[in-house]
Amino acid sequence: MSTLPVFRWHLAPDGYATRRQLRARDLRPGGQDVAAQLERPRRRGRPPLVAHLYRVDLAKPVRPMTPGRWRAHAAMMRARRTCPECRRDAGYVIPTSLGSCVTCAYPEEQRAA
Repeated sequence: MSTLPVFRWHLAPDGYATRRQLRARDLRPGGQDVAAQLERPRRRGRPPLVAHLYRVDLAKPVRPMTPGRWRAHAAMMRARRTCPECRRDAGYVIPTSLGSCVTCAYPEEQRAA
């Protein structure tokens, strides 16, 4: 078992990137294993924050969105906007903390206004 190279925060050499950094370049890891780690130290004896790094030269382009993927994405977003109580499109993503649209979650405040 080989150990991964570990770099301190902000000190990774060129040629490595996190998933978000790859995505910003329209790339994805493409099945490659984690090539290195970044560690950000923390205080009071807590373990360091760890970020996985991938090699940029082995990364592959992001797959394009197909019409089927766009339909699936639209259906997923529609489900997140639909209130389970009144079954209306709220026009925004319903917060999971409420579980329903604001009108259904706070009906007494809607009547007072």
